[in-house]
Amino acid sequence: MAMERTMASDGRAKAQGAAAPVARNGIPLAWQRAALAVGLIVAVVLPFVVKNFTIFQFTTVMIYAIAILGLSLLTGFNGQFSLGHSTFVAIGAYTTAILMEFAGMGFYWTLPIAAIVCFVFGFLFGLPALRLESIYLALATFALAVATPQLLKLTPLEPWTGGVQGLLVFKPEAPFGLPLNSDQWMYFVTLAVGLGLAACAVNLVNSRSGRGMKAIRDNPIAARAMGINIALYKTTTFGVSAAYAGIAGSLSAVVVQFVAPDSFTFTLAIGLFVGLVIGGVGTITGALFGGLFLVFVPNIAEEVSKGLAGAVYGVILLLVIYLMPTGAVGLIRTAVLKLATRRR
Repeated sequence: MAMERTMASDGRAKAQGAAAPVARNGIPLAWQRAALAVGLIVAVVLPFVVKNFTIFQFTTVMIYAIAILGLSLLTGFNGQFSLGHSTFVAIGAYTTAILMEFAGMGFYWTLPIAAIVCFVFGFLFGLPALRLESIYLALATFALAVATPQLLKLTPLEPWTGGVQGLLVFKPEAPFGLPLNSDQWMYFVTLAVGLGLAACAVNLVNSRSGRGMKAIRDNPIAARAMGINIALYKTTTFGVSAAYAGIAGSLSAVVVQFVAPDSFTFTLAIGLFVGLVIGGVGTITGALFGGLFLVFVPNIAEEVSKGLAGAVYGVILLLVIYLMPTGAVGLIRTAVLKLATRRR
């Protein structure tokens, strides 16, 4: 009987221990689910309690986050450096604008088309990029970002791209008589697309293909020895990353209601890379923090000093990198782990 009581108590202890599962990153799953639930509630309520311009700002945050998430898949999880993702954002934006302007196609149909077009461009660009590594690949993609605005201004393409003048895009209204204005509707469309793409990214990273991507990042020689097709994985990852950027560009075209070559300069490419580092390289949720940084920190810098906004922005960027060397997600993870350890 004593043995049975001991076994029963051990079983209860194990059951109690299993009641609080912990994820691989050491953070209790219950805490992660609670944070996700709170975040979703705030995201749904937000457009009903703020002004239209603030709604536009947060929609832009999510658009940036989608592009940064694609860059994180490429750089953080596969180890390929890119400073040219503004090109794929431009391709996605112009695909939507051209289809809506000249083919009379609805915006919602242009979204998957923009993703497919950018995937093809990214995959094809990834083929010659296989010969390049690290900084050489970054330099090649940077050259692509610098050349893109000039290519969009070429006279042969002007009937389609609008040249320097660009193209106007109409923002869709809320369907089915929903009591939402166009800004609120596009906010929810962007939120839904962003959540779907984030879920796809999580599934990809945790799948067999995701483990192959990370193996190539960590040790290409060992990955090749294990039978991983490095060329296929790298080019496909480049295509998927470009598709994310293309979707972001498609959404931005409609939200801003305008596309022009000067909207997709290398400054945007550098900004996306900055957002990746600020949020946390190789993270999913870090993309959102990167988007917040890109939208709101320049405004803060201008409020501090309009004449020295660039210098203030640089100082803020240096301070953030110094205080958060592993990005915003790394800082939050460290703080939560310390709190969880104390509670135990």
